[in-house]
Amino acid sequence: MFHAWLLDRPGGSFEAALREFDESMLPAGDVLVQVLHSTINYKDALALTDRAPVVRKWPMVPGIDGAGIVLESRHAAWKPGDRWILNGWGVGEGHWGCLAERASLRGDWLVPLPGRFDTRQAMIIGTAGYTAMLCVQAIASHELRAQDGEVLVTGASGGVGSMAVALLARRGWKVVAATGKPEQADYLRALGAAEVIGREQLSQPGKPLQKERWAAVVDTAGSHILANACAQTRWGGVVAACGLAQGMDFPGSVAPFILRNVTLAGIDSVMQPPAARRAAWAALAEEVDASQLEEMARDIRLDQALEAARTLMQGQAHGRTVVTI
Repeated sequence: MFHAWLLDRPGGSFEAALREFDESMLPAGDVLVQVLHSTINYKDALALTDRAPVVRKWPMVPGIDGAGIVLESRHAAWKPGDRWILNGWGVGEGHWGCLAERASLRGDWLVPLPGRFDTRQAMIIGTAGYTAMLCVQAIASHELRAQDGEVLVTGASGGVGSMAVALLARRGWKVVAATGKPEQADYLRALGAAEVIGREQLSQPGKPLQKERWAAVVDTAGSHILANACAQTRWGGVVAACGLAQGMDFPGSVAPFILRNVTLAGIDSVMQPPAARRAAWAALAEEVDASQLEEMARDIRLDQALEAARTLMQGQAHGRTVVTI
């Protein structure tokens, strides 16, 4: 028997409850795992609070991130005792996820846990840090470097934003952190931000082309914030877009792209191929400052997941919420 959060719609009304299950109830998979740590990501919070149609199959165990130990395996790459990380692949949306003591997963979805991290540290990083690294790699792939100018990170006090600030600062960039939480300025400076600005400077409608400032951008917000970030990006710059905290719309113009040679790089962490995932985690193992992880982390128990999701949706959380299972 094991415990897991279950989301369901019996009779059409939404329910989220921590329940007990038999392992025979798990969905098909070629690896049975013990989950030691998970997280509460924005997508998890949406699912747990029923704020958006994240869940595609009912009933569902949420949890898009997990880290733990292999218990049983029919997959050639995995054996009992191996330590693993999972990020995305539709887990917690269409396949039972990792806000649970047990999970049945596909071995192709798993990444070996880098020896430098324990499972808790891996989940402080989680999808947020993995996504942030994909953004940093997208910027670097266009041969942009710290000496090229300032880099803007929007939604900087959130999970992806926090990790992006830390990773970019460690690479030598002058990071400007945009946040709607001015009380988190000291936190962001501790992660490496050289300057902290209010998101109100970017969140209203703006001109198609504005004064050039950013050599690169990591955007977690979408909508007007993304449009203004593009309009302020310097000639030849890159905007890595990975989120929609302000909205899914993009009320912008083609002007930055055709007049300033700006690149808008879309970052999807869910369906990245295994090689890209392994490369991102290898880079994280090399570049993450373990002491900074503690600055970002808030630890909760599995039974506190719904409360933590509500806190996140109310805009009262920052950094990373780690679930000890």
